[in-house]
Parts: sequence; structure tokens; C-alpha cells
Amino acid sequence: MLPIPLIIVILIGLVIFASYFIVKQQTAAIIETFGKFTSIRHSGFHLKIPGVQRIAGRLSLKIQQLDVIIETKTLDDVFVKLKVSVQFKVIKDKVYDAFYKLDYPHDQITSYVFDVVRAEVPKMRLDDVFVKKDDIAIAVKSELNDAMMEYGYDIIKTLVTDIDPDAQVKAAMNRINAADREKTAAQYEGDAQRILIVERAKAEAESKRLQGQGIADQRREIARGLEESVEVLNRVGINSQEASALIVVTQHYDTLQSLGEQTNSNLILLPNSPQVGSNMLNDMVASFAASNQIGEAMKNTKKKE
Repeated sequence: MLPIPLIIVILIGLVIFASYFIVKQQTAAIIETFGKFTSIRHSGFHLKIPGVQRIAGRLSLKIQQLDVIIETKTLDDVFVKLKVSVQFKVIKDKVYDAFYKLDYPHDQITSYVFDVVRAEVPKMRLDDVFVKKDDIAIAVKSELNDAMMEYGYDIIKTLVTDIDPDAQVKAAMNRINAADREKTAAQYEGDAQRILIVERAKAEAESKRLQGQGIADQRREIARGLEESVEVLNRVGINSQEASALIVVTQHYDTLQSLGEQTNSNLILLPNSPQVGSNMLNDMVASFAASNQIGEAMKNTKKKE
């Protein structure tokens, strides 16, 4: 059996050990005396009367988060699940209300969130739920603030963090989105093809214009060269008709020579005789003479009229 002094020392030690307690930072301890509320102690070292006073409970003053998942129906009869995250904390000056007025704050908050969401979402179409999720969060926060302030809780923020429609609805939405993107892609491809055709046509038109300009310049220079050739021949006593015949014959044989230089050419020039150039010139002169006669006759007819 232990000596009485040792027992007294042990009892004193137990009393001293039971007399003090420590409250952590951002925590509140509720003290009761014989079951009646006495005081609220905040962070630090504290004393209490052993056997008379007790710590009835502790409340965290930190911001807490509660995630609530609600399934409801939209205005266009689509079932959707929403995840609402509620951030809240105990008001430091209302620890008494938070501890004694409400046993299960999480259940209370969940009930209000269900009530608000199931009142707001059925007014909206599915697309509007995605667009107006912030409005839903604001409505939840407003309702919770009014209700939970009485119990000593402050609602810091509410967020609609997830919107999950029925699987078949999501598949249909994905198909609609894919079809819209394919339509847009087809429109862009059509515009690109149209621009390509227009630019190709412009390039071809410009090519034809430059080709025609080149031919015109070529013929202009040929005519100028023929004119100079005729002037040179006239200076040595050859008249214009003889000079023209000489030029036509010369060009005829130059053409034959250029054709003969092409080893893989299958071109046959008919008729092919020395008189071809002279006959061609005579036909041209006769055509010009007939044209002049017709022109003079038309002028005389107009004068008579």
C-alpha cells in the first residue's frame, strides 16, 4: 500500500493537471460549470476548476468547405447533377449560437442548398444552367446567409463547381457540337475554294491580257520592220509591189527553214512551191483592191442619198 504522503502528492498532481488546458489557434473552447454555460475561451493557456468546470466542446474558427451534390430537372426536362461548394465559418462573436443552437450545421446547410437549387434550376433550360451558374451560386449564398447568420455561421462563398447532365444528353450535345464544327469547317473550305477559283480566273485573265498585249506588240514591231524593209528596197529602185513580193517570198522560205530545223516535226506545208509566196501576194493585193472599190462605192451611195 502506498504511503499517505505519496497519495496526497499524486492527487495534487492530478488536480493541477486537470486544472489547465490549451486552446489552439483559430479554435474556441466552450466552458460549462455544473452543466451550465460559463465562458468561451480562445487560443492560449487557460485554467478551470476540476470536477466543477468542463470543456463542453471546441469549435474551429477556420473556413470550412462543404460539397453538396444535387440532382434536379431543367425547364426542358433534362436531369442534371450539380455540385455546389459552400465555404463557411463560425463567427467569432457568435460561438455560443453556433454551439448551442445548431447540432448538425452540415445537414442544415445541405437542406438549404437543395431547396434553393431545386427552386432555381427548373426555371432554366440546360444551356442557361451552364451560362447562369454564377446566378445560381449567388442565390444559394443569399439564402444561406439569411438563414445561417442566426445560428452563428457566416457563408463566405458558394460555387457551382460541376454541372453533369445525363449521359445520353451529353452524347447528344457532343454530336450537335461536332456537327456545328463540321458545318463551319465546310463553310471555310467552300470559301477557300471560291477564293482559289476567283484568283485563278483573275490570273488567267491577266495572262491572256498580257499574251494579247505581247502579240500586239509583236505584230506592231513586225509591221514596223516591214515598213523599214520596204523603204530600204525603195531606195535601191525596187517599187513597193516588188518589195512586198520579195519580203513575202523571203518570209516563206525562212518559215520553211525553221520548220526544217525541227527534227521531230511532222508538219507538212501544202502547197509548197516557189510560186506560193507570189500567189499569196497577188491574192492579198486583189483583196485590198476589192476592199477599196467596195469602200468607194459605199461612199458614193451615201453622197447621192
